[in-house]
Amino acid sequence: MNLTRHSKVIVQGITEKISTQIALMMRSCGTNVVAGISPGEGGEEWHGIPVFSLVEQAVAKIGLIDTSVIVMPAYQVLDAALEAIASGLKQIVIITEGVPPLDMVKLLRKAEVTETLIVGPNSAGIIIPEKLLLGTHPTQFYTPGPIGIISSSNTLSYEIAWELTKSSLGQSISVSLGCDPIVGSSFLQWLQKLDEDEHTKLIVLVGEVGGVSEEVAASYISETSDKPVIAYIAGTYAPINKNYSYASRLINATVACKTESKIAAFEGVNIPVAKRPSDIPSLARNVL
Repeated sequence: MNLTRHSKVIVQGITEKISTQIALMMRSCGTNVVAGISPGEGGEEWHGIPVFSLVEQAVAKIGLIDTSVIVMPAYQVLDAALEAIASGLKQIVIITEGVPPLDMVKLLRKAEVTETLIVGPNSAGIIIPEKLLLGTHPTQFYTPGPIGIISSSNTLSYEIAWELTKSSLGQSISVSLGCDPIVGSSFLQWLQKLDEDEHTKLIVLVGEVGGVSEEVAASYISETSDKPVIAYIAGTYAPINKNYSYASRLINATVACKTESKIAAFEGVNIPVAKRPSDIPSLARNVL
């Protein structure tokens, strides 16, 4: 994992309005945005950022690039990501939401073969406070410190960071895994990375109802992790019997037991579980 001030970053789709805003926000936070990619617009400059038509052209001109941040229409994401992988990039952050599931399956198969890290889609990306921003995390909520956040929710990443910041507890890194049905990297992968990160002393893991990734994470932590972890499961207090739609009739019966299963998995291996985001700072202080 190469995430430093000097990491070379490109933005694919840079001439789109939202992409430009994200690129400029990243650059204002110190991210080394070396180029933008926009097919057919190579040779231009966009707000001081050189634009290339293809990723391979950017690599030929600039040298090895570490990370691509993709902000493109959902149906173009697969081609953009495969182009980045073919050009040797090993880290890809996908901001776009609604990427077709079959496209994600194809992308993850290629990423596995090439050992490429995929974050997202529908992700706020990665932030190392006051050093690096790859995505859309609102930087005003973060401050440097020893606590790493791994979250399956974009907005809860910010909320928990702000709760910690207000309590004078800074963050080493915050990673939003993405909110689409199929995403790239997992809790397990990031737990392994933060275990090896010398700047992270405590990990906050933010899960949600549904799936089994939290139970897998709890098992990994109990067997392998050397660092303390605090967990929070979003949706614990969602009304179980309220009928929001036809689909809810199918899932409501399982939500309660799934939530209880996740909490039990963490508590069974002595991992503190916060009842609400505002409880996390006090738990963190106790652990640290």
